[in-house]
Amino acid sequence: MTPALPRTVRAVDTAHLLALAQEAATHGFSQRLPVNWLREHLAVEATHYLFPTLVHRLTHRPETPLQWRCQQLLTVSTGEQIWGLLDVLPDTFDKIPETLDQVSKKDVVSRIERAVTVREWVERRGPEAGF
Repeated sequence: MTPALPRTVRAVDTAHLLALAQEAATHGFSQRLPVNWLREHLAVEATHYLFPTLVHRLTHRPETPLQWRCQQLLTVSTGEQIWGLLDVLPDTFDKIPETLDQVSKKDVVSRIERAVTVREWVERRGPEAGF
C-alpha cells in the first residue's frame, strides 16, 4: 500500500539537508542535487524547507523504493532562496520534526512559487556555480 502524501512543510538545517541529499544519491533517486554542489553553495546556518508534492515510483526500476518528490526552498550562500526538487523516502520525511505553524507553511509555499529555480540561479551566477 502506498503511504499517503502529507500536506505539510518541514524545515531542516543545512546538515540535515545534506544528509537527505546523500540518502537520495545512495538510492539513485532522479531528483536531487549533487551533495558536493549543495555543500559548496548552501548557506551554512540556513533553514531550508521541504514540501511533498507527489508520490514517485520508478516502475522501470522496481528495486528502487517509493519516494515522495518534494519541492525544496534552499537558502544559498548569497542569501537568495532558490527552488529545487528532492526525492525523499517517506519514512525519512516522517522523522523530520513538525516545527512550523500553518501561517509559516503557507508563507514557505508562497516563497517556493516565487523563487527562481536552481538552474536559473546557476545560469545567472555563471560557470563557478555550475554542477
